Amino acid sequence: MSEAPEVAAGRGRSLFWRVCLINGVVFAAGTAVLAASPATVSTPVLATEAVVLAVGLALILLANGALLRATLAPLDRLRHLMEGVDLLQPGQRLPEVGNGVVSDLIRSFNAMLARLEAERSSSSALALAAQEAERQRVAQELHDEVGQSLTAVLLGLRRVADRVPADLAPEVLLVQETARASLDEVRQVARRLRPGVLDDLGLVSALTSLVTEHARLTGAEACRRFSSDLPELGAQAELVVYRVAQEALTNVARHADASRVVVELSTTLAGDAVLLRITDDGRGLGRRSPEGAGIRGMRERAMLVGATLTAGNHPEGGTELLLFVPVPVRGDWA
Repeated sequence: MSEAPEVAAGRGRSLFWRVCLINGVVFAAGTAVLAASPATVSTPVLATEAVVLAVGLALILLANGALLRATLAPLDRLRHLMEGVDLLQPGQRLPEVGNGVVSDLIRSFNAMLARLEAERSSSSALALAAQEAERQRVAQELHDEVGQSLTAVLLGLRRVADRVPADLAPEVLLVQETARASLDEVRQVARRLRPGVLDDLGLVSALTSLVTEHARLTGAEACRRFSSDLPELGAQAELVVYRVAQEALTNVARHADASRVVVELSTTLAGDAVLLRITDDGRGLGRRSPEGAGIRGMRERAMLVGATLTAGNHPEGGTELLLFVPVPVRGDWA
C-alpha cells in the first residue's frame, strides 16, 4: 500500500515531454550545425546542396531514432514480461533501471504483480479452505449416513439369509456381497476426501497408507522411503504435502501406465525444507508444454505454504515430481 503514492507521484517528466525534449534537442542541434556550416541553399536547389541536406536529415533521423530506442527499450522488456507472466510462478519482476516515467511504469507494474500474487494467494487459500471443509462435511456424511445405512442393510441381509429357502440363499448372498463392497467403496471415498489418519497418526502414516492403497488398486510396485527425523511442518503444510502426493499418485494411475512408483520424503541437506519426491517408470510427460489442471492445482496448493513444485521427465524415463516445503520457524505452525 505504501508504494502507490510514490509511484503515482512520479520521479521525472512524462513520456510525452521526454520524447518532445529528445526531438527538440536533436533538431536544434541539427539546425545549429547547418547554421554554423558554410553550406547554402539556392533557388532552385542545386544537386550538391540536395545531397548535403539529405545527409544532414539522415543523420538527424538516426540520432533521433537511437535516442528514442534507448528511451523506450524498457517498455519492450515490460511488454515481453507482461506476455509471459504466470502468477503460479511468483517473483517475476522487471529490473528497475534508470529514472523518469519508464522506471515509474516498471515500478508500478512490479507493484501490481505483487498485489496480484498476494490477492491470488489469499483467494486460493480461502477457496482451498472451503474445499477442505466441504470435503470433510461430505466425508462425515458418507460415514455417518450412507455408511450406517449400508451397515443396517448388511445386518438385515444377514438375518434374512438365515431364514430364506435354500434355493434363494445364493441370490441373498450375492446381494449381501454387493452391499459389503459398496460399504467398502464408501469408506474408501470418505478416507480420500478427508484422511483421518493424517490427523490421528501424522504425515508419514498417512503417506504410507496412501502408497499402500495405490499399490493395491493399480497392482504396480510401490516403494516408499521416508526419513525418520522429519521436522515439524504444521497442519496446513502437512495437508498440502498429502494432497500433492495424492494428486500425483492419481495422475500416475490414470496416465503414466507405470509398473513402479517411488515416494520419498526427506529433509534437504541444509535442513531448511522437506522434500517430497515422486518418480515412476511410466510414459513420462513427453513434449507437452502446457500444464494440466492437476499440476496447476498442485502448484496453487504449494503456494499457500511457500513451497515450490516442479514436474518433468525423469532422466531414466518416466516422470519426476519435486515438492520443496520450507520448515516454518517455531511459532508459525498452522
